[in-house]
Amino acid sequence: MKTNSWIANVSGLFIASLVLVAGTASAADYAYGGNRAVYDYAKVVSVKPVIRYVTVTTPVKECWEDVEHYTRRTPDAARAGKTLFGAIVGGVIGHQFGSGNGNDAATVAGSLIGAAVANGSNRHAYYQTTEYSRPVRRCETNYQSHEEERIDGYDVIYRYHGRKYATRTPFDPGKKLKIRVDVRPAA
Repeated sequence: MKTNSWIANVSGLFIASLVLVAGTASAADYAYGGNRAVYDYAKVVSVKPVIRYVTVTTPVKECWEDVEHYTRRTPDAARAGKTLFGAIVGGVIGHQFGSGNGNDAATVAGSLIGAAVANGSNRHAYYQTTEYSRPVRRCETNYQSHEEERIDGYDVIYRYHGRKYATRTPFDPGKKLKIRVDVRPAA
């Protein structure tokens, strides 16, 4: 019999602890300072967007066709021929003067003078210059600015139990606003 009474006592203690735990859990639902929040809905009276103006700058690439002029200098191929012709003419003319060894010297001097005169007749003629032009595509980046409206949120006025409240939300709540109700005893 002792065993039966011991089982009865343990069973009674087990049932009593279950009732006590269930009662504590039920009381926690109504405990202040608990983690449970109470939510309700309030009627929205007015919604006004909060607008901010920002300047947006965007790059714009602009291209156009242009003409580029350039000069190309090439050695004058006819210059050697002119110098040779001047040497021959000068040698013929120099050969007309003097006699004997003087004739040879006058021929050489005439050739040198004729070559120098033909070579130096146009000092800028060492190179032949030619001007060219070609189409070139040119581009540059410019920046255009314009203002845009940005909505930073919504100023909302709502009514709950006959009183008006105001808040700012990141979205337009529509006709009803979900609110958190915090009920605490007065101290």
